[in-house]
Amino acid sequence: MGGAPKKQINLLRGWPNPALLPTTQIKLAADAALSDSSVSTPGLLYGPDPGYQPLRQSLAGWLDGFYRHTDPTYTTPLSSPQYFPNGNGNRGESGRPDAERICITGGASQNLACLLQVFTDPLYTKVWMVAPCYFLACRIFDDAGLRVSAVGEGSEGVDLVALEKGLKESESNAFEETKSTSNGFQASIEKLKQPKPWSKIYRHIIYCVPTFSNPSGKTMTLSHRVSLVKLARKYNALIIADDVYDFLQWPTSSSSPTLSTSPSSLRRALLPRLVDIDRMLDPIPNSESFGNAVSNGSFSKIAGPGVRTGWAEATRKFTYGLSQCGSSRSGGAPSQMTATIVNELLVSSALQTHIDTVLKPAYQKRFTLMIEAIKRELVPLGVSVAEDTVNGKDGVFGGYFIWIELPKGMDAEVVAGRAKEEEELILAPGKIFEVQGDERVKFPNGLRLCFSWEEEQDLVDGVRRLGRVVKELMEGKGGTGEAKVDKQDLGEFQ
Repeated sequence: MGGAPKKQINLLRGWPNPALLPTTQIKLAADAALSDSSVSTPGLLYGPDPGYQPLRQSLAGWLDGFYRHTDPTYTTPLSSPQYFPNGNGNRGESGRPDAERICITGGASQNLACLLQVFTDPLYTKVWMVAPCYFLACRIFDDAGLRVSAVGEGSEGVDLVALEKGLKESESNAFEETKSTSNGFQASIEKLKQPKPWSKIYRHIIYCVPTFSNPSGKTMTLSHRVSLVKLARKYNALIIADDVYDFLQWPTSSSSPTLSTSPSSLRRALLPRLVDIDRMLDPIPNSESFGNAVSNGSFSKIAGPGVRTGWAEATRKFTYGLSQCGSSRSGGAPSQMTATIVNELLVSSALQTHIDTVLKPAYQKRFTLMIEAIKRELVPLGVSVAEDTVNGKDGVFGGYFIWIELPKGMDAEVVAGRAKEEEELILAPGKIFEVQGDERVKFPNGLRLCFSWEEEQDLVDGVRRLGRVVKELMEGKGGTGEAKVDKQDLGEFQ
């Protein structure tokens, strides 16, 4: 007679645990917004193309406070003259936070689709995804009719050598295909779209999650961020950076004299965004420049995915062009009503308080529990986890995910299938994070573990169950060894 069925544990789902949602704060913010006709009336009508102006202004100040380093003792000052001799933080020419650089969006995924509609052409533009990648973005690129190639992360967040080799080959191949029919290379590459005064069609898109990446948790180094921007400028590329986990960061140790062990002590970003580097790196983009980077931000990870509100930040000209996307021109600003509520969360400091007192301490604890379980249950079996994850990059880690590597020769899909079959454990194998249609960058023995969704004790139990599966496979025990991940499990994947 069998025992009670095991409780299912889902380490695949990249959602916040319901207990971490700021429900009360959102209710109070909604009451405040809807109780004031000067807010609720424009909130319930069609909004201006770039979005609800008070939120643009609040965001400009809030982001400036997080990304502009003012403490000279801080680990990596944003205005380091080594990289940015003329750096001015993420402020405008006036020296104040610049709301005109910000466009309100319907979230990072919706905005990615809008960016591709405005700034790419399926005949002209090619996409480069840093892999392991956020694979659900692949569908968005596919819907836009764009060709996608993979480039590995390497040891510092992006393999610059492989990327430049690919960019050169792409340009060379296009030139070879067209040189017999045209005297000029740039003019010879056919475009489907007609030119528009508010738009620019980029030759390449480079898509990445540079800080606490989904799925690897890796953070791109400052030197590679600078080099990536230089590469984008050289090859007429637009870097689309999903900057969605930046605010979720915590110390992994007290070894650094500049970091407190309290999660709330990290009130500034460790590194500048790629969009900040693009605006500060010589030659400084002028007022007529579209620039070569855009920050794709979202409140999904800090207020809740259902908020469906985010922001894009780039040059003024680029931001205006994004606001002219057909769906925004027709329907008005995305997320107009919710934008008024989110603005209340920002101006009241309720969201920042929630991040500092609830989210960061909770995720720090969950991360620590999972890392300790991995060290105890998996590392002795030959499973590895990056040192930058265990001890953090400069003593700091963040986001939702831990990436592990199974022993060489062990198929992660088999492990995930066996874990579901025998342990009621749902896992995300490395194969699903490969760029679709590009076989050059593969992750056959990688697994992504999410610590944001399940209860704390279930995180530990989930790792323990995974350890049993790995051990049985190593010993040749149990089942046929052919079980694969259930594709239905990917329906709620993030």
